[in-house]
Amino acid sequence: MKKYFPLLLPLFVLASSPARAAISATDAARLGHDLTPLGAETAGNAAGTIPAWNGGLLTPPSGYKVGDHHPDPFAADQPLFTVNASNLSTYEAQLTAGHIALLKAYPDYKLVVYPTHRSASNPQRIYDATRKNAPTAQLIATGNGITGTTVGIPFPLPQNGLEVIWNHLTRYRGISLSRHIGQAAPTRGGSYTLVQFDEEILFNYWREGITDSALDNTLLYYKQAVVAPARLAGSILLVHETLDQVKEKRRAWVYNAGQRRVRRAPDVAYDNPGTAADSMRTSDQFDMFNGAPDRYDWQLVGKKEILVPYNSYKLHSDSVKYSDILKPLHINQDLGRYELHRVWVVEARLKAGISHIYPRRTFYVDEDSWQILAVDQYDSHGQIWRVSEAHCINYYDAQLFWSTLEVHTDLIAGRYLVVGLDNEGPMYDFNLKRTPTDFTTDALRRDGVR
Repeated sequence: MKKYFPLLLPLFVLASSPARAAISATDAARLGHDLTPLGAETAGNAAGTIPAWNGGLLTPPSGYKVGDHHPDPFAADQPLFTVNASNLSTYEAQLTAGHIALLKAYPDYKLVVYPTHRSASNPQRIYDATRKNAPTAQLIATGNGITGTTVGIPFPLPQNGLEVIWNHLTRYRGISLSRHIGQAAPTRGGSYTLVQFDEEILFNYWREGITDSALDNTLLYYKQAVVAPARLAGSILLVHETLDQVKEKRRAWVYNAGQRRVRRAPDVAYDNPGTAADSMRTSDQFDMFNGAPDRYDWQLVGKKEILVPYNSYKLHSDSVKYSDILKPLHINQDLGRYELHRVWVVEARLKAGISHIYPRRTFYVDEDSWQILAVDQYDSHGQIWRVSEAHCINYYDAQLFWSTLEVHTDLIAGRYLVVGLDNEGPMYDFNLKRTPTDFTTDALRRDGVR
């Protein structure tokens, strides 16, 4: 268990170079057979602790209605075991470095481990596009952009670390949606102020019929309005997320409620502080990683079986209150669910002469969905500083696998930040109808004065 799994193809390169050999039609034809339509290993593991992928979760639980919070399809499962400080050495080979650090730092911290369900699924058109992309997708501009790919995963048979990260950036999250979510950064004693956001997103890359040229270097459109607390309410962030952010920086604007003006926001990127996050995360930590990859060298380490947050329906449940989740030092781990999954491990090392508060980051990327599930962030002394987790579910009404709650734990400060609280609010609307004209600066001004 301590060694990394052999990679799927002999031509894989365990290096940071963005150069790649063309994927042959024969290799692409493996998708949907010994590889899943998105490029994971279809078979389970030899020990039988990871099952074969059988299409993912396709049928909602009985009684579910669109608009409901998502009932747990695995509610009958019983825990297999619990990892804590006393038995850490038994399971150390299956843990991230960040989880080991958390277990050592907090005596009451634990991982409750359940049977593994490979629940990730996407619509058929995403699978079809992924197979089409496999022979044509290319990294460009030394890896800072991609071409020859739309709608599906660009690199289902990745050859380097950058390709894995681009798969995360372009994983399917629907076409357009609205959501009301909460964010909190409890003090060491557990007190917190709930910051609430209304967000709308149009995923340009996944729009039906979109072409490579029609993308116009725009991955997605994003609008985030702060609605609480009162002292922050009224400000709105608008982002046009560019694909190649070195060629063309992320286009971002902020509506300032006090001034009733729209201003450019060039600092919404890299290690600048995240919105109303009490300096507990960087801009590029949102969604586990976003934005330009140009400040790091990316090394594809390999694939490993790791205990990761997965099928976290308890943390998503509308029977749970925010106060049930938010506890001193870390979230209520009784509500977490961990499973054994195969993940791609990618090391990011800061380039010489480049600035970022995290000189090193280790990413653990789900093979079935390309969702980053965990990240270890190191300080300038080489010590783990912050540990990030994406507690994910299958949103079976939309056939996508995405986080329901992000948790970023600061081991030095003894605090943490959660993003995505939705237990006490309405559920995501994946049927929102939006076009790029709804994400212009004129539209932002109209939103601001309503």
